[in-house]
Amino acid sequence: MSDSSETGRRKLAAVVYNPVKVELDDLRPVVEAEERAAGWEPSLWYETSEDDAGGGQARQALDAGATMVLAAGGDGTVREVAEALQGTHASLALLPSGTGNLLARNLSLTLNDMEHSVHAAFSGGDRSIDAGLIDIRRADGGHSKHAFLVMAGFGIDAKMLSATDDDLKAKVGWLAYVKAFATVLRGDNLLRARFSLDGGEVRHMRVNTVIVGNAGSLPGNILLLPEAAVDDGQLDVVILRPEELVGWIQVFVKVLWENGVVRRTKLGRRFREREVKSINYLRGQEFRVRLDHPQEIELDGDPLGKALGMVVTVAPGALTVRVPADVAEEGEQEGSSLAEADSTSS
Repeated sequence: MSDSSETGRRKLAAVVYNPVKVELDDLRPVVEAEERAAGWEPSLWYETSEDDAGGGQARQALDAGATMVLAAGGDGTVREVAEALQGTHASLALLPSGTGNLLARNLSLTLNDMEHSVHAAFSGGDRSIDAGLIDIRRADGGHSKHAFLVMAGFGIDAKMLSATDDDLKAKVGWLAYVKAFATVLRGDNLLRARFSLDGGEVRHMRVNTVIVGNAGSLPGNILLLPEAAVDDGQLDVVILRPEELVGWIQVFVKVLWENGVVRRTKLGRRFREREVKSINYLRGQEFRVRLDHPQEIELDGDPLGKALGMVVTVAPGALTVRVPADVAEEGEQEGSSLAEADSTSS
């Protein structure tokens, strides 16, 4: 978690921005002031388009020698930029500008404060996190490979995202998803799935939703995957299979009350979790699932069309993210403490 100046890397940043979500006239002077103060070279600027949400621009930045790329846009822009950066030595800086801001929320970064986010990018430190890698199997036999940072899945979440009204989302933010969720619930949402974890036994199940996560939190303070951490080298899977109203009540109690409230307290974490039939949790490093017919699929809150299945793996520590200096220092101290504890125990 060291700054670029300590590693001897070139100090050149690039900004990949979505012009629909970002006011360039407001962002550019802030970036220019921070880059000068931190002794960085003048930043490169790349605008996203309808055809390229950030991946191509991030690769151009890498080719130009950028050692840090600031993603200024929604979750789609962040995911596309991260997909290009994962596995490289360049770091990702987040300038949250969307509705969900999923990765920023899971890293407990400041939201809706452009000046603070830009300052953290140029004066902060590095944190290594995992990336989820997914091979999507299409109905026509084709494949498409992507990276994701927070969650990927089939079912109600993907259908909800496809049904969300963009104009309403622009007006009321993530609350627009509530209306879409209520609409989707009225349809037939049962899926027939075959899945396996880490090459184990293939299981058959009628399910409602299958989500594979690299992180666990959603907007609205919803903790969907309570064991998930962005740097644990593991995938967390949740399978929802509620039956009738009782099943949905179990899901909501589990996610909104037990995960969202009880598990956030010291006392609550000491009690053994109550298992319910309507929701199953799995952990591993490779998850395969195949459906009986094509369904909507989503990655980090973005619909990616329909698919018959997916193979998901985790790439531990594959992405470097810029975080505020004090957060980086806390991480270094925590890492040192763990290392000392390991050496003492051995």
